[in-house]
Amino acid sequence: MSTENKTNDTSANLQKATQGKEMQVIGVDDKVAVPKALGYGAQHFMALISGGAIVPALLMGLNPSLALMCTGIATIIYLLINKNKIPAYLGVSFAFISPVVMVGATQGISAALFGIMGAGVIYLIVGVIVHFTGTGWLDKVFPPVLIGAIITVIGIGLSPDAITMVFYNNDAAAGFDGTAFLIGLITLIACIVFSSFFSGFISTIPILIAIVIGYIISIPLGYVDFTPVAEAAWVGLPELVFPSVSIEALLTIAPIGFVVIVEHIGKLMVIGGIVGYDCVKMLPKSLIGNGLGTMVSGFMGGPALTPIAENIGVMGVTKVYSSRVFWYAAGLSIIAGGFCPKLAALILSIPAPVLGGVSLLLFGTIATSGIRVLVDNKVDFNDNKNLMVCSTVLIIGIGMMTSFISIPVGDFSLPGLLVATIAGVVINLVVPSTASKGDFASDDLEPFTME
Repeated sequence: MSTENKTNDTSANLQKATQGKEMQVIGVDDKVAVPKALGYGAQHFMALISGGAIVPALLMGLNPSLALMCTGIATIIYLLINKNKIPAYLGVSFAFISPVVMVGATQGISAALFGIMGAGVIYLIVGVIVHFTGTGWLDKVFPPVLIGAIITVIGIGLSPDAITMVFYNNDAAAGFDGTAFLIGLITLIACIVFSSFFSGFISTIPILIAIVIGYIISIPLGYVDFTPVAEAAWVGLPELVFPSVSIEALLTIAPIGFVVIVEHIGKLMVIGGIVGYDCVKMLPKSLIGNGLGTMVSGFMGGPALTPIAENIGVMGVTKVYSSRVFWYAAGLSIIAGGFCPKLAALILSIPAPVLGGVSLLLFGTIATSGIRVLVDNKVDFNDNKNLMVCSTVLIIGIGMMTSFISIPVGDFSLPGLLVATIAGVVINLVVPSTASKGDFASDDLEPFTME
């Protein structure tokens, strides 16, 4: 994570990362022609729809169209703050679902919005603190073995959402849905085929193409309901909901911001590994941008936000890293969520197995990015410390996230990612390294032979 021994030559890193491939790499600062940028932006927009906006907003009792618009506004704020140096999209954080639902049920959504704004303030304060203290301490608290394990947990931990959408049409209680499984499988295969066997512009928009193919296949199978689309108006504005002051809601919801900050650092690690330079050094601006975006979202009636895995996965698959693309994605979100109800209804009509099909690949890309961190940093698992850190984080994190288990603490719960991270940090700081002892060095072992 330290930048002292790392090169700043982004193009060289990108070339190394894609050596042997014909896929075109578009760097963070590269300019993109408008027609292509619109296509890339639409692809990120579709990835956002697959899980980064609509579903968590509905679960929290928020207006999904308004939430979609807020993600676009917040992303623009985020890009302005970090000066287009961190290609990321701010989507809805799942970590806030439980506390927001709880506060909304007892005090109303307006009170919950006040807590969401409080979480944004926490992002902002921590960002300012890191600005003055620097990021050097992160090297000791979050070594590569811990970061790699956390990133892997993030990707695998999201897998139940994709599996439920594909195997059960997003309704596990209804049992296995063979047709939904077929739709999801075709969508996944389409994504892989267009990413692996095509070149040029086509190879950079496989997610968008796969969603279109999956959608078309779903229509004759009866998985698309056009009634809401026909009934929706072409032009209209979502109803804004403003926060009301509630100290109880603030104390219940805002502390979850610390949970998301841990995840935020992991996401920057993934982005840095994908684009080829250290994004963690820009953590202060990233948190400040995320904080301001979340505060604006909460003030308008939207959710708490964070850089989301879906869009990071798109970059990993397509090798298109240009931050300009995210402006187009944000613009589409603002138009669809804020000014065109018919377009929003059309997006909401995309069947769950289609979204699940692309999510299988996107979430898997995140998980393998974590493994890549471990490999690229040559983490030595002969060192008992590394073994203990990685093993503990993986089992606790994946086990809790895939089992939907959290630890209740007062009025809120500690999610699996945070529990795993805390355990990893403690082990890393307490357990001594055995690397220097040479007790288990492979060079000291006699080769095993069969006699």
